[in-house]
Amino acid sequence: MALDRDTLAQLLDTVERFVAERLRPLEDRVAEEDRIPPEVVAEMRELGLFGLSIPEDYGGLGLTMAEEAQVAFRLGRTSPAFRSIIGTNNGIGSQGIIIDGTAEQKARYLPRMASGEIIGSFCLTEPEAGSDAGSLKTSARREGNDAYVVNGTKRFITNAPAAGLFTVFARTDPASTDARGVSAFLIEAGTPGITLGTPDRKMGQKGAQTCDVIFENVRVPPDAIIGGPAREGQGFKTAMKVLDRGRLHISAVCVGVAERLIDDALNYAIERRQFGQPIAEFQLVQAMLADSKAEAYAARCMVEETARRKDEGRNVSTEAACAKMFASEMVGRVADRAVQIHGGAGYVADYGVERFYRDVRLFRIYEGTTQIQQVLIARSMIKEARG
Repeated sequence: MALDRDTLAQLLDTVERFVAERLRPLEDRVAEEDRIPPEVVAEMRELGLFGLSIPEDYGGLGLTMAEEAQVAFRLGRTSPAFRSIIGTNNGIGSQGIIIDGTAEQKARYLPRMASGEIIGSFCLTEPEAGSDAGSLKTSARREGNDAYVVNGTKRFITNAPAAGLFTVFARTDPASTDARGVSAFLIEAGTPGITLGTPDRKMGQKGAQTCDVIFENVRVPPDAIIGGPAREGQGFKTAMKVLDRGRLHISAVCVGVAERLIDDALNYAIERRQFGQPIAEFQLVQAMLADSKAEAYAARCMVEETARRKDEGRNVSTEAACAKMFASEMVGRVADRAVQIHGGAGYVADYGVERFYRDVRLFRIYEGTTQIQQVLIARSMIKEARG
């Protein structure tokens, strides 16, 4: 159920001021320390940012997709690391439970995820498996009637160092060779047999920590499967149901980052003088600004229209893939132009543009690479043409 206009306006104003007054001044510190200050995480909890998409019945804000996109536009105007800490709680970490979880799973986890007491982490990628789900090696072997034993290694897992709950994809049917034999488990971080690898040293998005998660003879009960034992082998079906929301959320963040970069580039172009005038007066600089503005506007329209359709209950899988592909590629081009407009200043850390240039590169990889989106879009087109 959508918020009333005044309540939504108040929420968006609060997020906008939080980003401008609290988060943006901390961008350099977060990049240097590669961590979000605990006091900032506590403030995010108080604002309800961990429960944007979790229903009000479980302590969340219960935003529609269109409302969540508006929040994401604003969160995108600062370092992506800040949004990343709340990302899984509002995406696959909670939505899978909301859609397919048992009543007990919802009651046990959703209120604590909405409050930020639990930070979720999504464990799919492995050393030899990412988009190719069929090659997933992590196993969950049934032992009698009361337990599964999980073994395997997950790689590049966002929020793993701070996670309280892992959504773990593991093969429950050893005879299967594709995603149909994979189940989704809810495994709490304190479960014996879980160890964490050294935090990854990444190109960008410092502060959004990732590392390996190793499962060695981790015993979990059958009711740890999302949806309970009856949904064994249905893990990727659950994941597919929530991908649209995740892709739209990331698309909205890309738009927010692009708009931030455009503002920074425009302000610099107005202030920076060459040949006796602001470089904003040079037509080739104007062309870069105009191209960036037009592309960011197009991406914003794609996100808003697709979010509206999703809230109407329509199938938007193809449109969400289009938005994710276009928005993530778009923000890369905008970041490149922003560096170019800043010239030498864009290549040094003083202005922060070079940091965003590195940060945005990841958007074209996670939530499905650009190439995966292209495959999904084309397959949908072919299927519709043949239908």
